[in-house]
Amino acid sequence: MRLLAFETATRRLSVALWQDGALIERAEELPNGGSERLLPWVHELLAEAGCSLTQIDGIAFGAGPGGFTGLRLACGVAQGLAWGLDRPVVPVSSLEALALACGEREVWVCLDARMNEVYSAAYRVGGDSVEQLMAPACLPPAVAPAPTLAGLWAIGDGFAAYGDLLLAGKPDLAGVRADAFPTAAAVLRLAAPIFAQGGAVAAAQAQPIYVRDKVALTTAERMARGGLR
Repeated sequence: MRLLAFETATRRLSVALWQDGALIERAEELPNGGSERLLPWVHELLAEAGCSLTQIDGIAFGAGPGGFTGLRLACGVAQGLAWGLDRPVVPVSSLEALALACGEREVWVCLDARMNEVYSAAYRVGGDSVEQLMAPACLPPAVAPAPTLAGLWAIGDGFAAYGDLLLAGKPDLAGVRADAFPTAAAVLRLAAPIFAQGGAVAAAQAQPIYVRDKVALTTAERMARGGLR
């Protein structure tokens, strides 16, 4: 089985190729775009693996939550390739991919959602499976719920942006890793069993996972939440 994946929900963009369980990846931090990198990375990975695009069996993408432009980018590229190749697609939660990518067992993941909010959830990781402990939410960091379970790792750039607010009065943590991001390799690890079990969808059915419905706040709303961040 050969699968491609894209993860562009954060400033760290990545593309990965799964070939019979072996994973190779290209990744780079690109805060101001990077859409021009994705397809060249695809061709680099295919050349490295010694296969062609027509030999790909399916395409996965990090569906979010995350930056709106990034989510549309990953979904659009995945849909475009899948449509042209007539291949199925698997959308994967970017928060679950972050939990799997970090290498810890029990994690509280938190991504900076901008507009003075965070995307937050908690998971237990076992092998390549991720069990949800706390459902994803998008809230201001001062009121974002924390898992009641002690000993979790705090993972993601939400803790770099709002660590003081998120961690105030929260349960004891095993540690904080604010420099971790979801990866296309983790997306593939989550997507591979879904493909194998026939759980992929047609390209037209693949959609981002926004969690937050409102793309932008008015100036008054942003000021009420603490400024124009």
